[in-house]
Amino acid sequence: MCALPSDAPGSHPDSPSFGVVVPLKPLGVAKSRLSPLGNAARRELVEAMAMDTIAAAAACPLVDLVLVVTDDLGLASAARAFGVAAIPDGATGLNATLRQGAAELVRRSPGSRPAAICGDLPCLRPEELACVLAQTPARHPSFVSDAAGDGTTVYVAPGLERFAPRFGVASRTAHLSDGAVEVSSDSSPSVRRDVDTPADLREALTLGVGHRTAHAVARLRPLSGNGGD
Repeated sequence: MCALPSDAPGSHPDSPSFGVVVPLKPLGVAKSRLSPLGNAARRELVEAMAMDTIAAAAACPLVDLVLVVTDDLGLASAARAFGVAAIPDGATGLNATLRQGAAELVRRSPGSRPAAICGDLPCLRPEELACVLAQTPARHPSFVSDAAGDGTTVYVAPGLERFAPRFGVASRTAHLSDGAVEVSSDSSPSVRRDVDTPADLREALTLGVGHRTAHAVARLRPLSGNGGD
């Protein structure tokens, strides 16, 4: 279990805190690789994973604001239902969406360091996210690679002027090429376990998912029959 250092950011009044931007695609187009589950099941599962991710981020002791960016009114309403802010997506492309969200986040919470977190981390644990955030350097952008080792689940910058996420294909390499520091997450596996496929979902269930995701999975037909993943 990851223990939050006593001198971590946020443990003292003058220490930095973090604001988290969570981008969410509309349910109609999100997570197409989960289509073998069936369209209705895919939509329910995607929403459940997003809400578990948001809830964990909001409960993290180093996070003082979570901002969802989405054009899906249902997702925005669900996020607001438990106190998380949501704004429409006025940008084109994920990284532009994240920059838009970070600008609004810093406007609302000027003292927060902006972070971007994927909305498909159903295992995310607040204390493990806190441990990762506590390791991020104060003067350089940083990131956490995904479970596969080639993508990114978390990106953090010292401030808005250095916030330049490179999410997409081979984002780990792109972030390293831009000089971002890779943060160790060996003791925080829930921060890396994103879900794109039925096989990823099985891995997530082994690690342990949030109660919304668990409820959605309980309504699925057995995963062993989905697409041979």
